[in-house]
Parts: sequence; structure tokens; C-alpha cells
Amino acid sequence: MKVETITEKGSTIAVVTSEQAVITDERSALDLMMSVKYETGAEKIVLNKEALAEDFFILSTGLAGKILQKFVSYHLAFAVYGDFTRYTSKPLRDFIYESNNGRDVFFAATREEAVRRMTNSR
Repeated sequence: MKVETITEKGSTIAVVTSEQAVITDERSALDLMMSVKYETGAEKIVLNKEALAEDFFILSTGLAGKILQKFVSYHLAFAVYGDFTRYTSKPLRDFIYESNNGRDVFFAATREEAVRRMTNSR
């Protein structure tokens, strides 16, 4: 896992990149959030899709809701970037659409887009 800190328009954003899932459950999400916040001071986190367990994208597992609730509860904005086109679930597509119209959670195709969304968020 690699953590890079970017400062744009007065916002500190932690960009976390991993080739394997580092968030697999609520506990690992909380561990990552606190580690990143402590090490970087960032209150905005951008994460590549591969760093999330595949169960995150199966809404019926409840994992996405539990993890995103942790981010919101700890006042951390969160963006995930990657290729989501292989997911055909209408509920997941609706979830991504609704998230992208909110203020705290975003899904983006590229790292650059995710960072831009975080820069312009709350």
C-alpha cells in the first residue's frame, strides 16, 4: 500500500493505492482511516478500486453501507476510482449515481477525476 499526500486549494488529500484489498471489513476501513488521518492529517481520502474488497460492490452484503457510514461518522470524504463498467447491477449503478450527487462519497473513472472531486468537496 502506498499513501501519497496532495494539497490543492487548501485541502489535504491522501491518495491510497494498493494492488490488493486493504479494506475488507469495517475494522480494516477504520484502521485505514485512522492511520491515514494520523500520518497525513488528511480529511479526504482517494482510494483505487482494487484496494476495496470485491464484496463492497455487492450491495446485498451490506459492506458498502457499513464502510461508508464509518467515513461519514468520522467526517472523512471518500472517493474511489477505477473501472466500474463491469458491474451491471442496477442497485449498484444507482448507488454510484446517488453518491456522486452528494457531498461526501464519490466514484470516479480516473485518479485525477477523484482528486478533483475531493478538491471541490466540502
